[in-house]
Amino acid sequence: MESTTSSSSSQQTDAFEVLLEIARDLTASLAAHDRYARLLAAVRRIIPYDAACLLRLTGEELVPLEAHGLVPEALERRYPRSRHPRLDAILSAPSPIRFPPDTLLPDPFDGLLTVDPHALERIHACLGCRLTVGDEVVGALTADSLDPEAFDALDPRLLATLGALAGAALRTSTLIESLERRAEASTRVARELQRTAGESGGSAILGNSPAVMRLLDEIALVASSDLPVLITGETGVGKELVARHIHEGSRRHEEALIHVNCAALPESVAESELFGHVAGAFTGAVKERPGKFETADGGSLFLDEIGELPLVLQPKLLRALQQGEIQRVGSDRHHKVDIRVIAATNRDLPSEVERGRFRADLYHRLAVYPIRVPPLRERREDIPILATHFADGARRRLGLGPIRLTAEARARLSANDWPGNIRELENVISRAILRAAAGKPSGQPLSVGPEHLDVAPSLPRPPEVEAAPEIAETLPLRERVDAFERTLIEQAVAKNGGNWAAAARDLGMHRANQHHLAKRLGISR
Repeated sequence: MESTTSSSSSQQTDAFEVLLEIARDLTASLAAHDRYARLLAAVRRIIPYDAACLLRLTGEELVPLEAHGLVPEALERRYPRSRHPRLDAILSAPSPIRFPPDTLLPDPFDGLLTVDPHALERIHACLGCRLTVGDEVVGALTADSLDPEAFDALDPRLLATLGALAGAALRTSTLIESLERRAEASTRVARELQRTAGESGGSAILGNSPAVMRLLDEIALVASSDLPVLITGETGVGKELVARHIHEGSRRHEEALIHVNCAALPESVAESELFGHVAGAFTGAVKERPGKFETADGGSLFLDEIGELPLVLQPKLLRALQQGEIQRVGSDRHHKVDIRVIAATNRDLPSEVERGRFRADLYHRLAVYPIRVPPLRERREDIPILATHFADGARRRLGLGPIRLTAEARARLSANDWPGNIRELENVISRAILRAAAGKPSGQPLSVGPEHLDVAPSLPRPPEVEAAPEIAETLPLRERVDAFERTLIEQAVAKNGGNWAAAARDLGMHRANQHHLAKRLGISR
């Protein structure tokens, strides 16, 4: 009698020490894998199992976190409760459950034991305990033994206490992992923003022309939604600036806007840059790396020069946009992402679709709300405002005194065609200020005249076009420019037998820009 009492007391002491050890681990600084491994090792001192598995409940699936006695393949699987009645019973039971040795419910780990793959097909002992934190079910703990009677003597109260502590351990690790992921994501975003900070220009869209007013109205309208936006326009018109304004006006403005230059993505690494990769996915992939989609999670992803994206990658981008999930290179797992996509291009994407260079379904997915940024020649009244702004920026950068653009210089700037648009204007102003400042004392006021500008004094005639009709010099500058442009377009259309697309190519214009310009000039098509 004394021996039996002593043995029972010893078992209770061992169980108490195990529970105390698990409780202490709750506050220990441990990696998630180590915490789970220690938990299963402690459980084995109470439950004499041959195989055990700790699983986290994610939606309606159980995801293995750690296992003992099971082959590695068991940890790679997902276990939907709808397809595994034994696991569903564990999750539904308010207390630990022991299955009869002759139960007809299939064991989810049949064929996965390391000692004997087919052992669980025979009669064996099995128990399970759902893991909870408060009223929330967070996972499950399962144990199997080849001895059908191995679990008969276990105290249900001990199992319930063990389940409560295991649930707390699972929640602790989940919270720590979540914090670590957020910290890692914040670090990636900060690195990305620091890398691109110097690439962006000013933050304001300057001008008061009707074209700019229409653009600002469109930005305000679409920014408040979460629709994908396709920004089109010639090189240098400020498409990235428009993208930033859309992001800043959206509900995602407190998160990051991640910039991807599709034209700078070599086809060999484009998929990894966008979607990330796992270690060993290809030569040089020494560690796991998230892509731009994961970095932008919660914010906006700006796909600049989307027309340059390799055709082979377009189906994968389309799938990511449609399903809201991505798959890292070399991985069979999917990651959910919550992003808003803003794309930009200087290409005529409908023409690219017709030529088979761009997928039609991807184009329609991106162009839910298209925004066209007008070229500088369609907003000439804004040129003096922009020129003054760029001159002031150059003055601060170069440490110069006050700068004034003469009336003649402003007229010269307003008359230019600006094929490089705002970017070209900024470069011309910077060079002109350097020339005007040459040999002048520091801090002295500078006057920038037409002699400092490396732009033509008048609009050049394009090649292969006969001499244009005389334009009355008494007309205001804007009307003279409009008359000149109207004549050039009409001549190009006539030369190409009424083919507007061919006329646009001859004039070196984007077809959409030609259409908008012709409409403004009152030329019927």
